[in-house]
Amino acid sequence: MQHRLLLVLAAAAVFTSGCASVAQQPVSLSQKVTDPKGIRIGVGMTALPKLDTQVPGASCLLCLAFASSANSSLTAHAQTLPYEDLPALRNSMADLLRKKGAAVTVIDEDLNLDVLPEMGAKGPNVAGRDFSSLQQKYKVDKLLVVSITALGFIRTYSGYIPTSDPKGLLQGVGYIVNLKNNTYEWYLPVLVTKAADQNWDEPPKFPGLTNAYFQALEIGKDSFLRPLAGDWPSSVQPTIIGLSVPSAPAGTVRQ
Repeated sequence: MQHRLLLVLAAAAVFTSGCASVAQQPVSLSQKVTDPKGIRIGVGMTALPKLDTQVPGASCLLCLAFASSANSSLTAHAQTLPYEDLPALRNSMADLLRKKGAAVTVIDEDLNLDVLPEMGAKGPNVAGRDFSSLQQKYKVDKLLVVSITALGFIRTYSGYIPTSDPKGLLQGVGYIVNLKNNTYEWYLPVLVTKAADQNWDEPPKFPGLTNAYFQALEIGKDSFLRPLAGDWPSSVQPTIIGLSVPSAPAGTVRQ
């Protein structure tokens, strides 16, 4: 039980960490990303998270334990769901960059950015970690990263009381770091929540919520791809559907 509480607490922190520090603001994508022509860009992803049920708002330990227990069957189902073609997102993004004239290297291994040292210098759009060592490792000038931080379902709480039905969830961020100066040339937070079209409470398979999860996957993937597919410069238009989540990433748009 203690292990489960720690996992839930860590998951809840995904949605509340913005209160503890100044969040990186979105950065629009522009043509300079591929200037000069032939610029070498690496495209990679961090390891995908375990599918789970997030319970933001269940803020005390007993609240977390209650919310975890109340949603245990949903969590068990979430952990049986596939990633579908989400790992192939890096390849789709690489293809779009090639159409813009970039020389692209797809990094097949999961990126472990936690081992990178923290960046000493602070400033506008300066990455929090020092990515410079990856320039030589991958033989690239810039690095596009997709980091998915939460997948599965989300149900908001106020203490012990649920304040929403569960919904499908994808949360993450996409960004491009210039490895010469460690600054962001693109930064896009994405938070997608999708309600079930019909009744959600149908254990053990939860067909309505399962469909909502797959819809959230598709909307999330499209949110990352759309800026690369369009004409540049591209405005930052992250997508949130169906739910107002506490402390959503900066730059998000609620519909």
